[in-house]
Amino acid sequence: MMRIPKRQRQEMLQEKLREGLFLTDEELAVLLDVSVQTIRLDRLELGIPELRERTRQLAHEAHAQIRTMTSGEVVGELIDLELGQAAISMLTVTPDMVFSKTKIARGHYLFAQANSLALAMIDAPTAVTGVANIKYKTPVHMGAKLIAKAEVVKVRGNKYFVWVKTRIDSQEVFRAKFILVSLGQ
Repeated sequence: MMRIPKRQRQEMLQEKLREGLFLTDEELAVLLDVSVQTIRLDRLELGIPELRERTRQLAHEAHAQIRTMTSGEVVGELIDLELGQAAISMLTVTPDMVFSKTKIARGHYLFAQANSLALAMIDAPTAVTGVANIKYKTPVHMGAKLIAKAEVVKVRGNKYFVWVKTRIDSQEVFRAKFILVSLGQ
């Protein structure tokens, strides 16, 4: 194990957080080959809040922008939102979301996360789902942290074409293509 100078390590820490905002102190410690305490001290020195606070700050900013629904109607935790362009949400699979026998997540939770995220980013007072083309790529188990990223790929009149990709770490587990219809401007 080669010791990295503090300044270089802190630059690497900042870069890792830019790449993966949702990394815990424990995950950062493994990536940078240092102790969790070192990560915490570096974050403190750099003024970087812990994961929960970083997530909360982003969510607060995103919720204020939603127009099509109330923020409480988004399935999962809204993390980032650029109206009419892109959005990100996070959903942790809890015991009530899985089949009791297999502990595999029920598909409607993945769909609901993707669909509500897509609707939340439409820049209109009202929008509905016109078409949904979905693909479940791999089973999702209890405890998984789902990160859904939505993107408007085209707008034609009052129709928004939105793609949503849901991942666990770097593995895509679900994807959807929606045509959402704005009912008022």
